[in-house]
Amino acid sequence: MSASTACPHLLGVATTRFGRLDGSSALDLMAQAANEALADVAVPRCDVDGLLCGYATTYPHLMPATLLAEKLGMQPAYAHGIQMGGATGAAMVMLAGDLIRSGRCRHVLVVAGENRLSGQAVDTSVQTLAQVGDPLTEVPNGASVPAYYALLASEYLERTGTTPADLAEFAVLMRRHASAHPDAHLREPVTLAQVMASKPIATPLRLLDCCPISDGAVAILLSAEPGPVRLIGAGQAHRHQHLSAMPDVMRTGAADAAARAYAQAGITPERVDYLGIYDSFTITLVMLLEELGHAPRGQAARLLREGAFDPQGRLALNTHGGLLSFGHSGVAGGMAHVAEAWRQLAGRAGERQAGRRACAQVHADGGVLSAHVSLLLQAQEA
Repeated sequence: MSASTACPHLLGVATTRFGRLDGSSALDLMAQAANEALADVAVPRCDVDGLLCGYATTYPHLMPATLLAEKLGMQPAYAHGIQMGGATGAAMVMLAGDLIRSGRCRHVLVVAGENRLSGQAVDTSVQTLAQVGDPLTEVPNGASVPAYYALLASEYLERTGTTPADLAEFAVLMRRHASAHPDAHLREPVTLAQVMASKPIATPLRLLDCCPISDGAVAILLSAEPGPVRLIGAGQAHRHQHLSAMPDVMRTGAADAAARAYAQAGITPERVDYLGIYDSFTITLVMLLEELGHAPRGQAARLLREGAFDPQGRLALNTHGGLLSFGHSGVAGGMAHVAEAWRQLAGRAGERQAGRRACAQVHADGGVLSAHVSLLLQAQEA
């Protein structure tokens, strides 16, 4: 290994269809996405010397990256399984970039996938995810992930003047965006009235404020060789794990992660014209948009109504539909934000193309807004 200053490039991406994919294991889905990504780039399989693999709750193998390498017929010099909740996908892209910059690897394949809908009972999924709570004070009281986010939402709405209807507008927007994506889990448009009338889950969150459980996989190939999109900055922040330890709902760590990404990239937020923001719940999306500085506190819904987040708006947002409508297949759900940002910057989003986009911020969180990762991507010609 020798030191390197190579700029990491994202050569290509692949996403499977999201939704209910009966008969496919998590490993099958990962292999499908990986094979599609490799087939789309001019890099021989034998030249891929790094492999990063996200965890899967339906396939809890202790060595997922090595297992996937075996299935793909690869013998990488570096393989690593990663587990950071919803931030895992973005963290893997960040690590892949560091591996390339250091000279450790030249081509790194990042893969995640899970059959969370068809391969796991809903109750099991709920119970597994609820373990992000404090084992002494939160989990024993029966709290679930929606309940944790509902508590966040209650305080945030009170302090900012945001309303449940404001949150619901983002569910409508994400469904409208997903309706143009052939691989999205939920494509049927919904109205504001339908979101507000959907089943209460944990006040103030209703069913359509929550992302669906999906099957699906995503793969991304990063390389030291030139490609259509560059990874110019990345940053992380970890201020708490449990909701009860969160110091302030107005400062979860998102802004800290973003500041580190901007510092590495040497740019300011004004350069960003595309957003891929984690949206496990509508409140997640609103809180992150505002903490990241893309909307004033309590004003995200106003910007939405003004068209700022539309495909032709100033900050096109989650044009694939996000977790709320494209679907949430564990780690792959968050990675789909990266894949869509790549397609928009590369001009390969087809009917979803949001004009000419030059710079994207992708932000992901894991736990209860606990682990934050921000990525800054730039079109090669920008």
